[in-house]
Amino acid sequence: MASAAEQLAANLNFSAFAKAEELKKRIWFTLGALLVYRLGTYIPLPGIDPVALAQLFEQQQGGIVGMFDMFAGGAVGRMAIFALNVMPYISASIIMQLMTAVVPRLEQLKKEGEAGRKQINQYTRYGTVLLATLQGYGIAVGLESAGNVVIDPGPFFRISTVITLVGGTMFLMWLGEQITARGVGNGISLIIFAGIVAELPAALVGTLELGRQGALSTLVIIGFLVMAVAVIAFIVFVERAQRRLIVQYPKRQVGNRMFGGDSSHLPLKLNTAGVIPPIFASSLLLLPLTAAGFSGGQGPEWLTTVTTMLGHGQPLYMLMYAAGIVFFAFFYTALVFNPGDTADNLKQYGGFVPGIRPGERTAEYIDYVLTRLTVVGAGYLVIVCLLPEILVSQYSVPFYFGGTSLLIVVSVTMDTVSQVQSHLLAHQYEGMVKKSKLRGGRR
Repeated sequence: MASAAEQLAANLNFSAFAKAEELKKRIWFTLGALLVYRLGTYIPLPGIDPVALAQLFEQQQGGIVGMFDMFAGGAVGRMAIFALNVMPYISASIIMQLMTAVVPRLEQLKKEGEAGRKQINQYTRYGTVLLATLQGYGIAVGLESAGNVVIDPGPFFRISTVITLVGGTMFLMWLGEQITARGVGNGISLIIFAGIVAELPAALVGTLELGRQGALSTLVIIGFLVMAVAVIAFIVFVERAQRRLIVQYPKRQVGNRMFGGDSSHLPLKLNTAGVIPPIFASSLLLLPLTAAGFSGGQGPEWLTTVTTMLGHGQPLYMLMYAAGIVFFAFFYTALVFNPGDTADNLKQYGGFVPGIRPGERTAEYIDYVLTRLTVVGAGYLVIVCLLPEILVSQYSVPFYFGGTSLLIVVSVTMDTVSQVQSHLLAHQYEGMVKKSKLRGGRR
């Protein structure tokens, strides 16, 4: 028999959505914030020659800079004020999470609840400013060394570029926090999602144009579209997959009545880390090479060699990308899910896994199951992210049809839809409570 929550979910329709005023306000706020972000990707940095920049970017877009431009929603190719996007914030978050696991002081802050979380977030903001400053200065120097891209090179251009790029990153970080608090979905993920989705039509037109010019055959284009649909279906299937551990609650007698004896389940997702590992791995690969693609081949020989080896389809890039995905899949899963705390909570409420002793044995069993699931989930992420990237590098199809971009789009869409459904369920529950109070008053 379906539960009350499942019955309410089955009855969700457009009429329920029309009555949810709070949800509509949240959706309009989210759309307005994403519109502001998209407008910012078209405001160029001062002192840049757009024609020379377009020629330079056309030479570099096949490498890792092109992938950076995908995450930035085309802002890198236009060298807009949001060219750094939220990548410095993501990199700072990675560093803080790593330090939280090894620095006792930060680990203690994490256990202090809301106050400790706010302090860690403040440290993350400071790290974002530092990383954005370094990356902005690297971009300014790289643009100056790239020839005639900068109209008036010098200290003033470097200072103005750094201030503008750092300000753009901090504004996007604030905008993402506002979307999370006052909108629908995760703000940082939605900003990256909006950048990818906004460039998808242009990427599709570019692919069809390659077919019209004869650079790609019709069968190859159809094969890519079929592959994209198959990857999307595979992502949806795996992201919804769960391993449900049965949890039994013992019966207890209160007076002359028996309570309890129910059974429930503990859902463990196959991919607990979600879309975080590919984003983290990509940001780490992009971090040391932000300005390398704009050096115009005039940088040190070792930097040129590393940039070439980290191009899409190259063995070193594939190896580092796969290793980063696997590492962050395990690392982030360990951060968001603690088997020991889960086992203690089950023991506190009298729950137990059949055949497993409560307490430490239950924690070991949950950790064992979670580790096996994470191995499968990390392998799934590597397959989804690398196989399409190989085909993209071989056939020069835009990055927007790669596995990473499809994974981000599908995962963020599913998460946002899930939050919309949660708001609708909460609205229906409120309506039921109000009706019950009115009926009680009439009686």
